[in-house]
Amino acid sequence: MPPTPSIPRIKPPALQPGDTIGIIAPASNIKRELLEAGCDTLRRIGYKPFYFDSILEKDLYFAGSADRRARELNEMFTRDDVRAIICARGGYGANYLLETLNLENIKTHPKIFVGYSDITSLLTYISDAAGLVTFHGPMITKDFAHEDGVDSASWEASLNGTSAWALEFGRESGAKALQKGSAEGILYGGCLSILVASLGTPYELHTAGTILFMEDMAEKPYQIDRMLTQLKLAGKFADVRGIVFGEMLDCVQNKDQGYTLEEVVLHVVSDLGVPVAYGLRSGHVSHRNITLPLGVRATLDVGRNEGSLRILESATFRADTPVHRF
Repeated sequence: MPPTPSIPRIKPPALQPGDTIGIIAPASNIKRELLEAGCDTLRRIGYKPFYFDSILEKDLYFAGSADRRARELNEMFTRDDVRAIICARGGYGANYLLETLNLENIKTHPKIFVGYSDITSLLTYISDAAGLVTFHGPMITKDFAHEDGVDSASWEASLNGTSAWALEFGRESGAKALQKGSAEGILYGGCLSILVASLGTPYELHTAGTILFMEDMAEKPYQIDRMLTQLKLAGKFADVRGIVFGEMLDCVQNKDQGYTLEEVVLHVVSDLGVPVAYGLRSGHVSHRNITLPLGVRATLDVGRNEGSLRILESATFRADTPVHRF
């Protein structure tokens, strides 16, 4: 069951070799050297990076004014020469753009939109309100700018129209079993702290019928507990079909703590009776950032020591087929 059944789901066109990728900075300011390093990687793997010179502007800790950032985002969606949009980085500030998003332009010009961290607010709102499949995955100055920063297999499967593929638990994906079970739902989620920040706003997350992915970094275990409990008290786990946690980098109280973060999250979610996996390497990660398509059907199978997250349908459509709405 889709999280927003009244909104037809839209799949963007698949990314092809030679396509132009628009780069935006909708949140914190960026460094030119990291931007260029990320662009070099895009060129090396066969794409044409494009960005506006204003992307390097600064206003406090933002990448320029909210007006500049909103104009940049909206224009990238309407430009015919831009085939996909990747965020340069997260940080803070994407929430300033929520009120200014031109949802009709997004619906009529569907494009691949990729990011994570603070970009979660845009990913989930565009998915919920416009119905566009979005992508929780690598960013230009955070992943493409560094060697071994991008998981190429999930990037290609997510963006090139692959009809079905899987992330098997283990070293390749980083995921492991926490609570056994099997479930099917719509893959959805993002950075935990940003998901929680949406509560009580017009942009509140929609979790019904989902395989819910949550990740974060540098949050202490009790803070993770508090955020998960807030989502639980807000009813956001009531119809979640399964839960997948990210790598959760540096989420420790101290090196001598007598418990694991896995124990902490199970303390909150084990009574939901849904399968739970932990450690999937997407978002804030140590290496090889995995791309997850948000808004497509998926199954989560968690065994005693193994499991998988299977994407059941393509997240993009080939250029020789019509725009896919479902």
